[in-house]
Formats: sequence, structure tokens, C-alpha cells
Amino acid sequence: MSEVFTRHRQPWKPEELQKLKTLAGKGKGLKEIAKALNRSEESTKDRAKADSIGIAKLR
Repeated sequence: MSEVFTRHRQPWKPEELQKLKTLAGKGKGLKEIAKALNRSEESTKDRAKADSIGIAKLR
């Protein structure tokens, strides 16, 4: 079973958006950013795309 996220379908707070921008700017990967925000990878990816924030693709 996948991880359980306590923030399921919760609106994004300004502090979370700022943290998303900061972590993405530092070159962090999607998985690491999602874990830091306690959000799913899908939710994090969708929000970054909506705000035109580029997330590094780590391999």
C-alpha cells in the first residue's frame, strides 16, 4: 500500500508554495520535495506545473 498523506486534498498555503519554490530552485528532486512538504508526488508535480516551477529530474 502507498503512503498515507494527512494533507489529502488540502489547499496549498503560501508557506508551502515558498518552500516548493526554494527547494526546486536548489535542484532537489520531486520525491524529496514532496516528502519535505508532506504531499504526494503527484500533487507536488501538478502544483509546480500550475505555477511554472521547474523541478529537476534526478536519475
